[in-house]
Amino acid sequence: MRYLDEFRDGDLARRLADDITRIVTRPWAIMEVCGGQTHAIIRNGIDQILPPEIELIHGPGCPVCVTPLEVIDQAIAIAARPGVIFCSFGDMLRVPGSSRDLFQVKSEGGDVRVVYSPLDAVRLAQAHPEREVVFFAIGFETTAPANAMAVHVARQHGVRNFSMLVSHVLVPPAIAAIMTAPRNRVQAFLAAGHVCAVMGLRGYPALAERFHVPIVVTGFEPLDVLEGIRRAVRQLEAGEARVENAYARVVTDEGNTAAQRMLAEVFEVSDRAWRGIGTIPGSGWRLADAYREFDAAIRFDVGGIRTAESPLCRSGEVLQGALKPNECPAFGTTCTPRTPLGATMVSGEGACAAYYHYGRFRAAAPTA
Repeated sequence: MRYLDEFRDGDLARRLADDITRIVTRPWAIMEVCGGQTHAIIRNGIDQILPPEIELIHGPGCPVCVTPLEVIDQAIAIAARPGVIFCSFGDMLRVPGSSRDLFQVKSEGGDVRVVYSPLDAVRLAQAHPEREVVFFAIGFETTAPANAMAVHVARQHGVRNFSMLVSHVLVPPAIAAIMTAPRNRVQAFLAAGHVCAVMGLRGYPALAERFHVPIVVTGFEPLDVLEGIRRAVRQLEAGEARVENAYARVVTDEGNTAAQRMLAEVFEVSDRAWRGIGTIPGSGWRLADAYREFDAAIRFDVGGIRTAESPLCRSGEVLQGALKPNECPAFGTTCTPRTPLGATMVSGEGACAAYYHYGRFRAAAPTA
């Protein structure tokens, strides 16, 4: 904890905020890409100590939130089948599908289990050869290498009753989609440090140049976030647009090359739908042809499921930075972590959950 405490020092945080105040001369809109950064901002009151010229826009960097409704419904359909052990990280169990969630499937007798590693699911498959074991593989570049390794291990050991429902997404194409959106207001990005720890900085310089937008790779502690904002503001005020690494204690230019090799062997880039946003070209991974036998969507033939999003949920606008969570009429009333309308309220990295849990926000009064 001592190491972490160094990045949570209140006096240093106020000095960084004061420095940002001295630098800024006009309004700027900065998007933190990752939901972990959003929670750090709201939990630590970073938004409260910044000068009013700085607007923080919450990005779509929550893996649970952007998993498409169709894939949630596919997971529910597979988990409800007899003979299946459906494995997932715990934060996916309460994400609403079209009509129910995985918790309800479990309460109705489905064998839904929370695991802490995809390799736990492989071991379950080895222990239960008479059952089909499915792992729900979601997330960004951060979690994908471990999931790729699980598929690799399953094939290496001849585990044929293991498969994976894959919904992996990639950050750089999402940044391009945000910058080309008609309602875009983002002028700089705080890139997610853990994503860059895996993939390095490749992909970001081209985006900074193409859209003339500063991109600062940032960590998740309060001082990390404030330093990222300071560097972004400095670039904006100077009219610069380049990639800076403010998380050098974790991120290198080349990233984790062993993880990248595993990803390249098991996955291939594909178009991917994002919940609340739509399909972004080249923004996801699917299993490569050599590993397609482990694709649970094919094995259980769950394509073509008809979905129905709640008409009251506006999480898509939250994910695109077009709406603050407390500007949604359902926030904290019909939509709470116990009764979520959308994934942004139930996910541990969701922006709506951050606004709700830290108690500083209430639903905005309706306009006349």
